[in-house]
Amino acid sequence: MGIRLGVDIGGTFTDVVLETGSARHSTKVLTTYAAPEDAILDGMRQVCAKAGVTPQQITQIIHGTTLATNALIERRGAKTALITTEGFRDVIEMRTESRFEQYDLNLTLPLPLLPRNRRYTVTERMDADGHPLIPLDRAQVVALTEVLRDAGYDSIAVGLLHSYANPAHERLIAEVLAETLPGVPVSLSSDVSPQMREYERFNTTIANAYIKPLMASYLNRLRERLAGEGADCPVFLMHSGGGIMSLEMAAEFPVRLVESGPAGGAIFAADIAARHGLDKVLSFDMGGTTAKICLIRNQTPKTARVFEVARSYRFKKGSGMPISIPVIDMVEIGAGGGSLAHVDALNQIRVGPESAGSEPGPACYGRGGDRPAVTDADLVLGKLDPDNFAGGSIALHPSSSAQALIAHIGDRLDMDETEAAWGLAEVVDENMANAARVHAVENGEDLSGYTMIAFGGAAPLHAARLCEKLGVARCLVPQGAGVGSAIGFLRAPFSFEANRSVFTRLSNFDPVAVKALFQDLREEAASFVRTCDARSDIHAEFKVYMRYAGQGWEIPVPLTAEEADAPDAASFRTRFETEYTALFGRTVEGMEPEITVWSVNAFTRRDAAEKAPPVTPTGSVTAPAQRDLFDPALGRRVTAAVVARDALPPGASVDGPALITEDETTVVVPSSREVLTLADGTLDVRLPQTARTEQKDAAHV
Repeated sequence: MGIRLGVDIGGTFTDVVLETGSARHSTKVLTTYAAPEDAILDGMRQVCAKAGVTPQQITQIIHGTTLATNALIERRGAKTALITTEGFRDVIEMRTESRFEQYDLNLTLPLPLLPRNRRYTVTERMDADGHPLIPLDRAQVVALTEVLRDAGYDSIAVGLLHSYANPAHERLIAEVLAETLPGVPVSLSSDVSPQMREYERFNTTIANAYIKPLMASYLNRLRERLAGEGADCPVFLMHSGGGIMSLEMAAEFPVRLVESGPAGGAIFAADIAARHGLDKVLSFDMGGTTAKICLIRNQTPKTARVFEVARSYRFKKGSGMPISIPVIDMVEIGAGGGSLAHVDALNQIRVGPESAGSEPGPACYGRGGDRPAVTDADLVLGKLDPDNFAGGSIALHPSSSAQALIAHIGDRLDMDETEAAWGLAEVVDENMANAARVHAVENGEDLSGYTMIAFGGAAPLHAARLCEKLGVARCLVPQGAGVGSAIGFLRAPFSFEANRSVFTRLSNFDPVAVKALFQDLREEAASFVRTCDARSDIHAEFKVYMRYAGQGWEIPVPLTAEEADAPDAASFRTRFETEYTALFGRTVEGMEPEITVWSVNAFTRRDAAEKAPPVTPTGSVTAPAQRDLFDPALGRRVTAAVVARDALPPGASVDGPALITEDETTVVVPSSREVLTLADGTLDVRLPQTARTEQKDAAHV
């Protein structure tokens, strides 16, 4: 594989990982908002120096970024116009009939990405089967382009009614725009998201057009800066579906980058699950700005085809901008290390959504922040060493944390800094635990049988407490957990998922047409993958989205290659009823199933994860140091053993309370747990043997 570099730009830190064969070197640097590539180059220099290589020796760079997400949230995109069907100009403002807060009389709906004066219409109409009802007049499109030219638009989105069924009219508009407005990027809904439901499709297409010039500029600038440093090698991007795509494809479809960083984390967790033979995993990723969970079954992250960004009520489903693309299904579950706390009008401690980020950062960074963040609470509670944070590269100031906690929480609630920090941390942990419970229930899962895999700079600090709250007996903290998403980029396959809406009731199922549709989608997806890797074999996964007639939403139904090559209605019904029963507990008698979306994911197969060998426990190690640690389950400070992670050989164990330290994070082991070092260096934070037996017996009863 050569020498490969993985880079994850987060809201607070930029994580950089260099792999040279079996060796791995990593670093965390503060994200540089004005020019994100500066942090990448800084981190690249650091890991190259650690590895004793030069940037010229790097053979491949894989990158994930929050730049696209931040541009949508902060409304910093290009001046964009929408061309749509006459009568549907206001679809993105009318949204759907859903109210995400039914009883809030002062409900604040998110503003559409484009104001009304930037939305234009043409006279045309397709029916739902793709048959033209009103033809599109080319002369009208030419006249419209004159208006667009005079307005000085930088990017244009085209979303016509039912264009997923027949893109001819959108293609005609693109042809005219290419002739009359050369150089202006155009995004067609039939290319970006060829799926039914115009609200989601139009939003996705507008989002793609809105960030397209920004991302193209950034990606070109990044490639030039890397080449200037000597790293003139192929650069690939992690996409939200959990695979890698080319720089050119990322510039054409930047909306697929919106969840790229978190997707890398889920791939990292799935790889660890495969190495340890785990079929039911809860991925917990907590960084400096946000935290996320993902359910991973059979070493495969759960996926979806719609998610939301820029929520006006940050953690409220339905309050954001829907993006209809293939994505690893994650739930944002609260806060990151930089999330700021305050006391509300009811004297309740609230955390987030505002974050201190890296500029100025939490109060303890000493960079001008004066409000308490989660990291400030962790420092006061003893979870962090102020002299050895981020490998000693950032000095922390406990007195600044205590001052911020007293000023913003303690004085309001008559608490000292320890109580204020305890309250802040408990609010964060309970918010995350509650969101995890809800997400599991929504997916028909019981978390008590799951193993948590924790990564990200802040996750190992909070993971064991979440396990206590969720009744999860075991948590794995892999090596490199602090930069897990960047490592995940290096584990991801080249892949692309092609979707298409072709509404089909099983009573009208046409096996010949279905087989041809799957073949078209497979070739479409494979052609994108070949732009990244022309030599490897390309494999495919097949899926349809089905529902009962009259229902408003669909569930994913996976298919085998044989079922896609020789489709029949009976096997599709059986598959659907199996998945429906697993999710809802029963089927619905007398209702006909129907298919709304067809999907093929093409990918290159990575080498199978090497299984971690079993480990023989060798007994507890003697801690060289101790530190006071606040244990929230006990409600008091305890004396915790402090052990460096690299001082724990395979088989070594430490009884809680303990702190396992490394450059990029600290693993907190509460009094209720012990930690065992597995053969591959993974830390297994678990209930002691007696407690595990009692918990298993109680669950059986």
